[in-house]
Amino acid sequence: MTLDPVTLATPFFILAVILEIVLGKLGKARAHYEGRDTLVSLSLGLGSTLAGLLTAGVVFAATLWVYQHRLFTIPMSAWWAWAAIFVLEDLTYYWFHRLSHERRFWWASHVNHHSSQHYNLSTALRQTWTGGLNGSWLLWLPLAFLGFPPPMIAIEKSISLVYQFWIHTEAVRRLPGPLEAVFNTPSHHRVHHARNPRYLDSNYAGILIVWDRMFGTFVAEDEPPRYGIVKNLGDFNIVRAAFHEWASIGQDLWRARSPREAAGYLFGPPGWSPDGSRQTSTALKAAWARRRGGAVPPEPEHAALTPPGLNGKPRT
Repeated sequence: MTLDPVTLATPFFILAVILEIVLGKLGKARAHYEGRDTLVSLSLGLGSTLAGLLTAGVVFAATLWVYQHRLFTIPMSAWWAWAAIFVLEDLTYYWFHRLSHERRFWWASHVNHHSSQHYNLSTALRQTWTGGLNGSWLLWLPLAFLGFPPPMIAIEKSISLVYQFWIHTEAVRRLPGPLEAVFNTPSHHRVHHARNPRYLDSNYAGILIVWDRMFGTFVAEDEPPRYGIVKNLGDFNIVRAAFHEWASIGQDLWRARSPREAAGYLFGPPGWSPDGSRQTSTALKAAWARRRGGAVPPEPEHAALTPPGLNGKPRT
């Protein structure tokens, strides 16, 4: 039986949240908590665990089937195998995370993680209830095809999730330069959770920030982050937090006047609209740059892959 790093770390998660709350109350650490907001985060985390159990069998069966048709047999006992899967799984996570921000169908599952206007360790527990249903797990199947055993993939994914818990904090400001250059840190991830226009759609890293530096999505923290989403929910309704973007997609599909519009609403950048009337992150960044008197940010490199007319990415 394979031990799950997330299960082993759960007591630490709880104790760390309690410690951060206490230190914040004593004025010993920068930590802002709001009781109802924290309850939503914890409830979403519990619900995510339960929802994951519903799709775990399908995901594992698919991974095992792909592994049975693998190119190579990679032993779990080899040190180089763990080094390789650390790098490859982290790269996979980067693209999964980027997809989850830049395409609305996957953003609908991920948006609840960003819906808190506070940034603390409990925010890390604010996880999706629908992530197992959107097919994003398919991105990890190539690892099984290469020959990494399914338990090895599951362990590495859990290690990444455990690592990302501690970076959801304002208590840690900046780490030494070499660490900030290579690893995802609280500073980098605060940028990722911010709704400041210049920070939108950046710092998608799991463990290694080098992917953002390589693919042009890195932004350094140099102004105070404002947390949440562009249009904050304004309440603490758990069901709304989990499903509000799916409901919005359903409303937009009902209004769609053509298959092209339906495809745009579903798979275009979040907040796309046929007439361009909605705010998108591209538009928000351009407006910010004009106010600052700077150059308008260029279109992202992936824009060429977007269907005609589906330009711009909102954060709704």
